[in-house]
Amino acid sequence: MMISLLASSLCLCLSRRTFRTTVDTLTRREPDSMLAAMFSGRHSVPRDPDTGVVFIDRDGKYFRHILNWLRDGAIAHLNESEYDELRREAEYYQLIGLVDHITSVLSSKKDSSLEAELTRTEVVRCIQYQRVRFRGLNLSGLDLSKLDAEAEGSNFRNAILHACLVKCSLSQADLRTAHLQGADLTDANLEGANLEGANLKGAKVGGANFQSANLQRAYLREVDLREAQMDGAMLMGANTIGAIR
Repeated sequence: MMISLLASSLCLCLSRRTFRTTVDTLTRREPDSMLAAMFSGRHSVPRDPDTGVVFIDRDGKYFRHILNWLRDGAIAHLNESEYDELRREAEYYQLIGLVDHITSVLSSKKDSSLEAELTRTEVVRCIQYQRVRFRGLNLSGLDLSKLDAEAEGSNFRNAILHACLVKCSLSQADLRTAHLQGADLTDANLEGANLEGANLKGAKVGGANFQSANLQRAYLREVDLREAQMDGAMLMGANTIGAIR
C-alpha cells in the first residue's frame, strides 16, 4: 500500500492500490492506533522522494473501508467472510474501535435468529443472588422493564439486548459492545454505565439517564437523543450520524 503525503493531504499505496487522505483522518478517530502513531509526527515514515508517496506492505483490498471508518465511523455492508478479512486488517493497524464494531456486527448476525438463553424469571433470580454475569448472553426479545440490575459488577458486556428495558436500572453496569439496537430504553437509568462500543442504532432513549455514562465509540445512528439526560456523558468517537440532538 502506498500513501502520498502532500502538505496536509496524504497518499498511501498498498499492493498497487493508491489512496489519498489526510493526516487528520488517520490520527483523529483512533488516536491510539498504529496508523495514528505512524503519522503523528513522532516517527519518520519513509516516502518516495519524488512523489511523497508512503508505501505500506499490506493488501489494499479493504483499506477503503478502513478510511471510511476513520472518516465517519461507518463501514459498508459486507458479507461474513469480508467482515472477517476487514477485522484482520483492523487488528493489524490496532484500530480497536473498528475491531469492536465488526465483532459486534458479526455477533449480532450470528445470534439474532436465536431465542433468548434465559427467561425474565431466571434473569431476576440471577440478580437477586448477585450472580450478575450476562456477558455475551442472548437476552433478545425479553421484557426486562423495571428490572433493577444495579448490583455491583453487573456485566452485560457483548450481551444481545434487543429487548424492552423501559425503566430498567442499569446504573454502573458494564455494557461494553452490547447489542442494544432497537432496544426500548425509555426512562431507563444508565447513569455511569460503561457503553463503550455498544450498538444502540435505532434505540428508544426518551427520558433515559446517561449522566456520566461512557459512550465512547458507541454506535448511536438514528437515535433521538433530545429527551435523554446526557450531562457528563463521554461521547468521544461515537457514531452519531443521523442522530437527533
